[in-house]
Parts: sequence; C-alpha cells; structure tokens
Amino acid sequence: MLNKIKALWQNIRRLSGDDAYEQYLQHYLQHQAENAELEHELPLSRAAFFKQWQDKKWKGIKRCC
Repeated sequence: MLNKIKALWQNIRRLSGDDAYEQYLQHYLQHQAENAELEHELPLSRAAFFKQWQDKKWKGIKRCC
C-alpha cells in the first residue's frame, strides 16, 4: 500500500512539474557531467534553474490569435 502511495505521489509531482529540478540534475549527471568537467561548469542552482524554466515558459507571445 505504501509503495502505491509513493508511486502516485511521484506521478503527481512529475505531472505538475514539481520534480523538474531533480530531473534536470539527473539528466545533468548522466549526460553533461563529462563535458562540464572540461569546462569547469557546475549545474544550475535550484533558483537559477526555476528562473530559466519560467522565463522559457512565459517569455514571448504565447497565444493562438
């Protein structure tokens, strides 16, 4: 029963975008860490990630007409 509740909670977080930063870090570690070591770049902080995410989502014209 507890596993089902945890799975449901994870799905809710994923659908709402609440786990976006955790997904970003996981992707960063899997795909960008090798390149970042060469360039001495660190992953974005949580605040910088959400600012960039919101800017990308809301900047520009976002209407159909």
